[in-house]
Amino acid sequence: MDTNTKLVISIICTSFFTFQLLFHFVSYWLSAKISPGFNSLSFKKKIEWNSRVASTCHSLVVVGFGLYLFFFDEATIIDPLWGDPSLVKMNIAITSGYLISDLLILILYWKMIGDKFYIIHHCVSLYAYYLILKEGVLAYIGNFRLLAELSSPFVNQRWFFEALKYPKFSKANIINGILMTVVFFIARIAPIPRFYGFIYSVYGTEPFIRLGCLIQSSWIATCVVLDMMNVMWMIKISRGCIKVLSLIGQGDAKNSLQNGKLD
Repeated sequence: MDTNTKLVISIICTSFFTFQLLFHFVSYWLSAKISPGFNSLSFKKKIEWNSRVASTCHSLVVVGFGLYLFFFDEATIIDPLWGDPSLVKMNIAITSGYLISDLLILILYWKMIGDKFYIIHHCVSLYAYYLILKEGVLAYIGNFRLLAELSSPFVNQRWFFEALKYPKFSKANIINGILMTVVFFIARIAPIPRFYGFIYSVYGTEPFIRLGCLIQSSWIATCVVLDMMNVMWMIKISRGCIKVLSLIGQGDAKNSLQNGKLD
């Protein structure tokens, strides 16, 4: 086993145990300190709360590192298919450890927080990242896909507000809801045409052919599955956002009418 492989396995294991520690211990203590309402939640909601705290922490770490690599990792920028994946592997290893940790949590607490779409998402992502870590190819693409995690903190914050019973039309809830919709679209939906345009541009080229049939088909198939789920989630988020904004509009119109009558 070479040094790079040992390093990757070490990062995956460290990431796994870190997120397990965060879920089982740190989040309980920290959440109770930051949000007094946490203590009054049911056991089921506390489990999901801790899971989402881990998700938010993971997103902040990998997106921060991922943005740096996206703009400054010359090796992968110059050659997106075969560029040196050393730095990107570290970020993917962190995510792999998190995904394995979250899969274990989903299985252990299936009756409370189990979701078949998350299972599919995690398994498909892990398979794609396994190929990148094992074969050392498509590092730029793998890191690019990781940037979709930018939307997760806003999605999680929406759930935190709901769990703490924040009014649906409170300023904090509305601002987060709008940001969640916009960031989800920017991070997960807007890049889709450019991403598949890139696949079309490299299809049939020598670097693409050199990837081999397994990696070619796995790359495209996993991305299609993940993007189908992203589109599905985007539709749900957009409907919710439009509904809230329309109700606010109706409320403003009603208030204007009432004020007009009073005048």
